[in-house]
Amino acid sequence: MTLGYRLKKERERRNWSQKFVAEKIGITNTVLSNYERDYRDPDTTTLGKLADLYETSTDELLGRSNNLSKKEERDIARDLEKTLEELENSEEALMFDGEPIDEHTKEMIRISLENSMRMAKQLAKQKFTPNKYKKD
Repeated sequence: MTLGYRLKKERERRNWSQKFVAEKIGITNTVLSNYERDYRDPDTTTLGKLADLYETSTDELLGRSNNLSKKEERDIARDLEKTLEELENSEEALMFDGEPIDEHTKEMIRISLENSMRMAKQLAKQKFTPNKYKKD
């Protein structure tokens, strides 16, 4: 999916005309049309204005982000808590060289586990979601 396609979808989702969007960000509707048809790419300033207007990020418009759903966020939180609880309750789990680890190290482990779970969820989502169910 191209930048122009995402720009057009964001505008159409709000039922806005090209003229309205162009006036809001200070360009002509011909220029906006060229962006939406992928004849030209907006400069970084214009892209930022479009992202602000559409209440999204430039990364989202450029197709660089993979956001997780609320259910996936809840699943990660639940799995993380379960894993940490199992580690806490295990007799020899959270130790280093026979000594219990400090709170800072526990927090670093929690962050690492959460990042790993997020990455695994995003990779699984990309790999196993059939094309017909993927968002444009």
